[in-house]
Amino acid sequence: MFPALSRRIRNREKDSLATGKKQPMVQFRGIMKKFGNIVAVEKMDFDIEEGSLVTLLGPSGCGKTTLLRMIAGLEMPTEGDIFIKGVRINDTPIHKRNLGMIFQNYALFPHKTIYDNVAFGLKYRNVSKDEIREKVARALEMVRLPNVENRMPSQLSGGQQQRIAMARAIIIEPDVLLMDEPLSALDENLREEMRREVDNLQQMLGVTTIFVTHDQREALSMSDKILVMKAGRKQQEGDPQTVYNQPVNHFVADFLGHSNFIKGEIVDVTKEHVNVKIETGDLLIADNKGTFKMGDRVELVVRAQRFDLFSKEEFNEEEGMNSFEGRIKDRSYMGGEVSYFIELGAGREIHIISMMRTRIYSIGETVSVQVAPHHCHLLPIEN
Repeated sequence: MFPALSRRIRNREKDSLATGKKQPMVQFRGIMKKFGNIVAVEKMDFDIEEGSLVTLLGPSGCGKTTLLRMIAGLEMPTEGDIFIKGVRINDTPIHKRNLGMIFQNYALFPHKTIYDNVAFGLKYRNVSKDEIREKVARALEMVRLPNVENRMPSQLSGGQQQRIAMARAIIIEPDVLLMDEPLSALDENLREEMRREVDNLQQMLGVTTIFVTHDQREALSMSDKILVMKAGRKQQEGDPQTVYNQPVNHFVADFLGHSNFIKGEIVDVTKEHVNVKIETGDLLIADNKGTFKMGDRVELVVRAQRFDLFSKEEFNEEEGMNSFEGRIKDRSYMGGEVSYFIELGAGREIHIISMMRTRIYSIGETVSVQVAPHHCHLLPIEN
């Protein structure tokens, strides 16, 4: 590990013990960006804790890259302020912000050796040649590519080039590491490997990292916190489990994972449960979280993986809370999982992703479907 970064981590741990909480490394206060009359980022307040990995997640055009570019100094905010370590940086030049950046296309210099690419950020920082040599070797060790200093970028694979981009970013010991869709150019297997690389490296260094992606799996598997964006607005922020299991609106529930949306009306409320009469005429029972009352029109969100699927012979009717009978309309075999579309009454169709069991159910087969009340998340009907 780099000495200055080690000191910074030790100091952060001391501060955390003394105050009982982590100090925000990056803060947005009323930040907004307009391009002409188009609002790319709506007024936003957001804190990023020191040492955390935070993902800006959303579809293309939602403003996440614009937000990242404002932190980097590549775009100026129209309104609001950005702070790093408590210091306002709106007017701070790019080269004085001490940020590491990793891009989708790696942005390596094709005519320079790996050594020169990795050392590039140190050559303007009054670092001696001997120290540069030591730091380059250490950075390459950290990304598991030792002894490639004399190669050219074209001699490395895509995954190796991305590791070199990581080495170049961390060698300057940045306060904040910015990553803009860094894995999207890689194939799926390599992306999985690089997700682990990024996650392990970030945890080892303890460097505050802001990661931009539209890939939900990346966000859920790597993040300490996720900021979900749509059309320049913050939709929800929180840890991955909260954002996934307790989405605040239809967009978040739909964007993260495969969800079923079932509309209905609340017909009974007890201390533990809420009873919802759904479109098919059936009752669905959800855990009562204290936010809905009798007569409310609601939308039940159930993740496709949360349903249990049984043959008629397997199902025990005595344990039939939230159970329905349906007919398999379509299916897709996906290796360890099978995706089913199941037709219920009144033309209602649900999507279930089931782990492989003893057999695959056939198209046209009648099955029983069940879901636990704590897997039924209630949302108000959006106008």
